[in-house]
Amino acid sequence: MAARIDPGDEIGETHEINVTPFIDVMLVLLIIFMIAAPLSTVDVAVDLPTSSAQSNPPPEKPVTLTLKSDLSLLVDGQQLSRSNLAAALDRASNGDRTRRVFLRADKSVAYGEVMALMDDLRAASYLKVDLVGIESDHRQ
Repeated sequence: MAARIDPGDEIGETHEINVTPFIDVMLVLLIIFMIAAPLSTVDVAVDLPTSSAQSNPPPEKPVTLTLKSDLSLLVDGQQLSRSNLAAALDRASNGDRTRRVFLRADKSVAYGEVMALMDDLRAASYLKVDLVGIESDHRQ
């Protein structure tokens, strides 16, 4: 409790709340929750029920197009010329031009050659092209 003395007035009490302890408690609670929140995201083991729904069929065999270092082309392991690319892709995909084509190219092949091959794929109406590489932990 605090007291105030005014000249000509009797001693009176002031009714103000001291907020310093309140702020201290709030900061301590904030620190506790900051530490406890990441610890509360523990995986919970759940025994899931089985489903009687039909499973989806496995995806079709992908169409793989390979560009070797000598610029020769292979579709699913079969060598071909660039002029026969569209026909070979149609055979490999059973005429389905919406199927995904996985493009593998040797790392010694120039970037322009890979882009020219991608232009040939676009001209043949194969627009879903994935580039295939080998994952590594570091760059060489």
